[in-house]
Amino acid sequence: MCRNIKTLFNFEPPATDDEIRAAAVQFVRKLSGFAKPSRANEAAFDRAVDEVTLAARQLIGSLHTTSAARDREVEAAKGRERNVRRFNRDDLAP
Repeated sequence: MCRNIKTLFNFEPPATDDEIRAAAVQFVRKLSGFAKPSRANEAAFDRAVDEVTLAARQLIGSLHTTSAARDREVEAAKGRERNVRRFNRDDLAP
């Protein structure tokens, strides 16, 4: 999976339309191999992004859980902490 696509379900506040579309763009980029499609492929690329956005929005809207919603700030802090542990290790210093 593309590392830029983040989990969007079961967060407080809920995922925005912009976040869902951004995930769809990343997904279509990964599938197509294009960061930015040529003019010849732009319509197909944009149509795919629209369709994936719609499907993702429908999926997120239809999922159910009994778990408490996760806090975005707490999850972001956990991610930053993981990155610090991963990239700021003393044993990597020259």
